[in-house]
Amino acid sequence: MRDRQRIVVTGIGLTSPNGNSLAEFRSNLLNGVSGVKPWEIRHFGPTVAGICDFEATKYQKRKALRRGTRAGSIAIYCANEALNASGLDLETVGRDRVGVYVGTTEHGNVETENMIHEVSQFDFDLSYWSHHHNPRTVANNPAGEVTLNLGIHGPHYCVGGACAGGNLGIIQGAQMLQLGEVDAAICGGVSESIHTFGIFASFKSEGALGEHPDPTKVSRPFDQDRNGIVVSEGGCLYMLERLEDAEARGAKILAEVAGWKVNSDAKDFVLPHPERQEQCMRGALDNAGIAPGEVGIVNTHATSTPLGDIQECEAVAKVFADAGNVSINNTKSFIGHTMGAAGALELAGNLPSFTDGVVHPTINVDRLDPACDVPGLVLGTPRDVGRVDHILNLSFGMIGINSAVVLRRPEA
Repeated sequence: MRDRQRIVVTGIGLTSPNGNSLAEFRSNLLNGVSGVKPWEIRHFGPTVAGICDFEATKYQKRKALRRGTRAGSIAIYCANEALNASGLDLETVGRDRVGVYVGTTEHGNVETENMIHEVSQFDFDLSYWSHHHNPRTVANNPAGEVTLNLGIHGPHYCVGGACAGGNLGIIQGAQMLQLGEVDAAICGGVSESIHTFGIFASFKSEGALGEHPDPTKVSRPFDQDRNGIVVSEGGCLYMLERLEDAEARGAKILAEVAGWKVNSDAKDFVLPHPERQEQCMRGALDNAGIAPGEVGIVNTHATSTPLGDIQECEAVAKVFADAGNVSINNTKSFIGHTMGAAGALELAGNLPSFTDGVVHPTINVDRLDPACDVPGLVLGTPRDVGRVDHILNLSFGMIGINSAVVLRRPEA
């Protein structure tokens, strides 16, 4: 591991399909509460989705909500919650010394689909096309909306990392702090994916959209009968600071961002590559300066697709073959796949394990697929392990992007 400045988490803000705060989210993960519900969207029809229900007007006026985007609104809610939780004073740190880095899977599809539908009601008279469309669809929109809302003058942009976007947002924030470009970073990922019919249609055409009579059981990673993903929305943003700065102001430190790795499969548009995933995990552990046996929890990316889950389990099994008491879980079984938010949101759900020593389970595994039977899987009920020192968070995405982030237990 290189000699570098240490980066810590001092605040977390989130909205998920089963909770709008870290405490609520964590409670529902420990109590087996799913956030997947019936959903119907124009041109596609009935399906299921992970739907967020946060109080958008807590931080935005209704006029701003009408002008902005759903992804921007999610980001604003999460950013404000993270800022409040951290206790950081923007004036003290300097508004030009705060950066905003938001991971996304994609952005703009929702707004474009909505506008095409709108003008179709007027025989495609483009004079009805909204002048707000361009700022709504630019790639930096969710991060930019945060800076407008909070009056932040430092750098902002979105990191297009497919479903690895949430992890990439965290990595970018940590790196910018180490470079000295900013003194605080609001970073993570957001997704508004359930509001575009195109994503449902595309996953359906790929044979990758999950189905089950009970909406809460559609997302079932590792289960013998899994048949596809649940599309979900959500967001999670972290306040990151350098350790010395956080300690100087007496901030409560929730975790240390100890290491990370990003690599590429260079193999296929959609299908994952277990060898590259294994290399990504090992690279993150090496970057953090730890061995596999020092990891307490591995949060898997597994999306509930037949092949994807198997290949990830193959990679995890190789890395942790001799690791001992590692616990392996999955958060998508509760909330579905929150796309660009997944890495950041799933990591947050595991972070309280540093305090309570409990690992949340994977739910909906009625019949474990033998090909996914990795030692250490936590299924059905939480596991009290007493102490967790490191969490390895995995997020992989289309076009073969892999990411892994290691968080370390804060020092007493």
